[in-house]
Amino acid sequence: MAYQTLKQEYLNMPPVTRAYTTACVITSLAVQLELTSPFQLYFNPILIYKGQIWRLITTFLFFGTFGFNFFFNMIFTYRYCRMLEEGSFRNRTSDFVTMFLFGGGLMIAIGFSVNLLFLGQAFTIMLVYIWSRRNPFFRMNFFGLVNFQAPYLPWALLSFSVLLGNTVYIDLIGIVVGHIYYFIEDVFPNQRGGFRILKTPTILKTIFDNHTDDPDYVPLPEERPGGFDWGQNRQDENQAPPQQEDRQ
Repeated sequence: MAYQTLKQEYLNMPPVTRAYTTACVITSLAVQLELTSPFQLYFNPILIYKGQIWRLITTFLFFGTFGFNFFFNMIFTYRYCRMLEEGSFRNRTSDFVTMFLFGGGLMIAIGFSVNLLFLGQAFTIMLVYIWSRRNPFFRMNFFGLVNFQAPYLPWALLSFSVLLGNTVYIDLIGIVVGHIYYFIEDVFPNQRGGFRILKTPTILKTIFDNHTDDPDYVPLPEERPGGFDWGQNRQDENQAPPQQEDRQ
C-alpha cells in the first residue's frame, strides 16, 4: 500500500520537478554507493575547459550524502519546485525550463569568478525566493517559533543554514539570482516603458508546450503551500485570509 501511494505521488509530480528531483536523488545515491565520487561532480572551471562538461550539470544535482542536510534540501527543492510548476508556471513548462536555464547559467557565470563547488543549494534558494515573491501574502511559521510572510522565508532559510554550519554566500547567490529573475520577469515589464527581457526560445515551446494536460494528473493542493505537508486554511465569511503553514 505504501509503495502504491509513493508511486502515485511520484507519477503525479509535474515533469520538470520529477526530472530534477529524480536526478538529484540518483546522483546522491550513486555517491552513497560509491559508484562515483564528489570529486567527479563538483564545479571546476579548469576541468570544464578541459572537456569535463558534465560538471556544469552535476554541480546542481549533488546535495551531499544521505543525512539531515540532504533530506532538508530535497524536501524544499521538491515542494517549491513543484508549487512553482503547478502555480505561476502552470501550462507554461517551456517558461519554467527557461527559468531553470537562466538561473543555472547565471550561477555558473558567478561560479567562474567565485570559488564554488556545488550549486544545488543555491538553486533551491532561488526557487524558494521566486515562489515567495509571487506569493507575498502567505503566512509562514518557522518551527513554531516565528511567524512571518512568505517573502521572508529565504532569509529564514539562510539563517537556519548558517546555524547548520553551511557557507552563507551559497544561499546569498541563490537569493541574488532569484531576485534578478523576479525583477526582469515580474517588475520591469510592468514599469512605464518596460518590456520582457527574457524570451522563451521557440524550440523550448515546441518541445515542452505542444501537448495537452493529462486528465489523470493531480496537482498539488493549493491549501498546503510553502513547504511540507503542514498547516490548515482559515476561512472567513467574506474572504480567505493568508494561509498558515506550520513547520514541525
